[in-house]
This record gives sequence, structure tokens and C-alpha cells, in this order.
Amino acid sequence: MGFILGGAVSKVVTALVTDIINPLLGMAFGAVGDFKTASFGIGQARILYGDLISVFIDFLVVALVVYFGVKAIGLDKLDKKKE
Repeated sequence: MGFILGGAVSKVVTALVTDIINPLLGMAFGAVGDFKTASFGIGQARILYGDLISVFIDFLVVALVVYFGVKAIGLDKLDKKKE
């Protein structure tokens, strides 16, 4: 059950990051289109820093949702011994 819920939350967070956060970051940093396409060149190589930042933001949002979800449900207190 937890894996199914985790997958659903991950999809919602990915959509949030892809559809809302990335375009806003793209506008802020002057990237044309999606922020994932933001890059700079060193010689012949293209460094796609926008994709790395997008994945990192996606990870942070998922981690925050899981952390606060566990805190809200009270699962963090299950392993503690009762006094």
C-alpha cells in the first residue's frame, strides 16, 4: 500500500515541479522554454545544469512531503519505547 501511495505522491510532485516550478525558474534565469534545457557550454560540451537543478528540486519536494506526512500521521513515534 505504501509503495502505491508513494508512487502517486511522486507523480504529483513531479508534475508540480515540471509544470509550475520549472517554468518559473526558467523565467527567472532567462532560460528559453523549460528550465531543464538551461545549459552553458565549455568548448564542445554542453553542461545541462537546469536538468540537475530540476531533479534536485523534485527530490527536495518529495522528501519534504514524506517527512511532514510521517510527522502528521505520527509514524515517527511508533518505534519509541513507551515509558
